[in-house]
Amino acid sequence: MKTRTPVLIAALLLVVAPAFAQATFPGLKSLLTEAEWKRAGLDRLTPDQLGVIDAALIKREAGLTAQHQAALTAATQTVTTVEKPAPGTPAGFGLADKDDSNWQSIPPLKAKVVKWETPNRFRLDNGQAWESDETIVYDLVGVEIEIQARPHGRFNLIVNGQNTALRVMRVR
Repeated sequence: MKTRTPVLIAALLLVVAPAFAQATFPGLKSLLTEAEWKRAGLDRLTPDQLGVIDAALIKREAGLTAQHQAALTAATQTVTTVEKPAPGTPAGFGLADKDDSNWQSIPPLKAKVVKWETPNRFRLDNGQAWESDETIVYDLVGVEIEIQARPHGRFNLIVNGQNTALRVMRVR
């Protein structure tokens, strides 16, 4: 029986480990069925021997909990903070922070207008909101539009493939 004891204890550790999520250990006997208890030969152990096994399991779980807590603390301390981009800049709107010299390389945005928010502000199906300084006279709801980059961080509204000459800016 001495050669089976380490194997038995290792097997019990695997079975019992999830039960340690409780605040207190309920005891090995409450975790096993009567058949498992007898099959493992635990019914032949004295209460003192069972107490030693329970104490070993509690000690092991406490050590694992401390290791997990230390790993969690280390992981939370290594998280780096990301600076928020300045409002009004292209990066502040989720756009690439490009200089004016290569505005022609910015790909056009194609999306569908889902609703008007104000007479000059509309929302796209991707969640973005765009606004014009001028009155938008086009019925845009349900229409696929295109927004093309222009110099100085401005954008042009294209409806049905036609340039509207309306300058728009992203507001959300």
